[in-house]
Amino acid sequence: MNIILEPRIKSFRGQQSSLRRTVALATTLSGMFALLIVVLAFGGLNQAQEYTSPWHYKCDAGLCKKVPITEQDTNPLALSVCQLFCGQAGTLWPKPTGHLSIGRTVVPLNVESIELTGISTQTVVGNLLQRNVDRLKDGVTKLSGPVTPVTSNTAAKLVIRFNQGLNLNDTKLTLDTDESYTLRVATVNGQVEADITANTYFGARHAMETLSQLIVFDDLRNYIQIVNDVYIVDSPKYPYRGILLDTSRNYVDKETILRTIDGMAMSKLNTFHWHITDSHSFPYVSRTWPDFVKYGSYKPTKIYTSEMIREIVDYALVRGVRVLPEFDAPAHVGEGWQWVDDNATVCFKAEPWQSYCVEPPCGQLNPTSERMYEVLEGIYKDMVEDFEQPDIFHMGGDEVNINCWRSTNIITNWMLKKGWDLSESSFYLLWDYFQEKALDKLKTAYGGKEVPAILWTSGLTSEENIQHIDPKKYIIQIWTTGDDETIGRLLRNDFKVIFSNYDALYLDCGFAAWVGEGVNWCAPYKGWQKIYENSPLQIVNKQGYGNKKHLILGGEAALWTEQADSTATDSRLWPRSAAMGERLWSEPDSSWHHAEQRMLRQRERLVERGIDADSLQPEWCLQNQGSCYA
Repeated sequence: MNIILEPRIKSFRGQQSSLRRTVALATTLSGMFALLIVVLAFGGLNQAQEYTSPWHYKCDAGLCKKVPITEQDTNPLALSVCQLFCGQAGTLWPKPTGHLSIGRTVVPLNVESIELTGISTQTVVGNLLQRNVDRLKDGVTKLSGPVTPVTSNTAAKLVIRFNQGLNLNDTKLTLDTDESYTLRVATVNGQVEADITANTYFGARHAMETLSQLIVFDDLRNYIQIVNDVYIVDSPKYPYRGILLDTSRNYVDKETILRTIDGMAMSKLNTFHWHITDSHSFPYVSRTWPDFVKYGSYKPTKIYTSEMIREIVDYALVRGVRVLPEFDAPAHVGEGWQWVDDNATVCFKAEPWQSYCVEPPCGQLNPTSERMYEVLEGIYKDMVEDFEQPDIFHMGGDEVNINCWRSTNIITNWMLKKGWDLSESSFYLLWDYFQEKALDKLKTAYGGKEVPAILWTSGLTSEENIQHIDPKKYIIQIWTTGDDETIGRLLRNDFKVIFSNYDALYLDCGFAAWVGEGVNWCAPYKGWQKIYENSPLQIVNKQGYGNKKHLILGGEAALWTEQADSTATDSRLWPRSAAMGERLWSEPDSSWHHAEQRMLRQRERLVERGIDADSLQPEWCLQNQGSCYA
């Protein structure tokens, strides 16, 4: 390898001090015998003392192997540098899907000399890209270790340039947005130039994320190094790559949400699905109906104001992430609704709760209440405005309990007056009635514009009831298992789908039960390997619907927070969500075994950025690649 690594840093001061002490001792002994002691004790020091460690790494069959530095090693490699070139995709996460060429030379980088050129920062996109350059600088400063100061003579300047065809005004992420990019890195006239070609801001931002992963801390020399010979062509396999965070069961503070979005950006995930309310609490501040948060928040401080939400939405945009609000209805409501009259809700805190809902407290909207629809329209209006008119909206539709409605006289009397009976099929007519009216209120909130609405798989997606929902209006998010026959039914009926199958993508599983004994309902814990292997394409192919793969929008990991809050969010989500990130971006043919060393490096990056990601293995495994096998 022809690695440019200069100058070398003198180190091993402790060994040098020991050498002086031994030489002093030798002067008390006689001639050649004393000299022999010194040579035997420190004969191999002269090469190793030039670096911070006596060890370096050599690439062998795709793994960086730890070996001693010898006189013959003129350019020893730090592990971080070795990994840049060794194995599939080096250290890039997620693995690029197109052409990938990473050269074998690095140069020291002057962190203070990273600049954007050839684009006006007065444009909307130009300003966002400048903020990404600032993020890049900040991220580099967080790489491990005390960095040795460099001068313009010993470290290169990095110039980042974007193509002229980049749309400088469009910053709206949709399911049709082109997120592809091309990245070229080369040394020209002594400076490193990164040329990025993209059609949209989001592709350009992804290129910046990839560029950041080509910059490493070389702990043999205490230098920041950058690869200076790169050509990458890349684009995602699926347009929807998300994380769901529930902030109702337990409150999650703004700082934790921002860290979550940071982690998403690092793995090129693009949708933060915010399950912001539920039956347990209503922390969302509605301007139209301010009493919701008064009655429904856990504390006056545990709320999400319009200002907080807009800050989060802006923060996410810089990082290429849409913020998707969910208002789950007609079930999963309760706290916060106490002030609304006209029996807008039913079954709230009903007992025994097992008869009316899947977990306490119970509560559902009353589809026969006109007052409820008036209130619902105000909630939609406020959310659409606060979340800056997202291109899709999540209407929930999860776990509606027919028995709740059946036990409510005001509802059954209304149904009988309409000429319906009280059979189960009639209650699905009632649910359909709710969906149509709610969808109309959502359309009003969007100023008369129709947007795709997302619903969870439910009784509405059963064989008997699927005719109630229109595939032109609804996207279905699958939370049941990956072998559920519902998947085939949805595809046969031409529904676009998002995979959140709980047997791989529910990240709250594997802990003690919070109602009753034993473990929680979706145990066991889902390891990163299982998440990595959870391929939407393979799921569809196994069910015999490979010809419907165009209906797969992507997938989403879900963290429901009955047993998590701000203190646990990082470790529940990371680095496991990164495993899903590569699956959805790359849909790789290879197994998790080929991604293991890159996953360990990605986990280190998350920690360096201040995200408390779970450790996957002893650090010894990272430094002794290939030794921790089953």
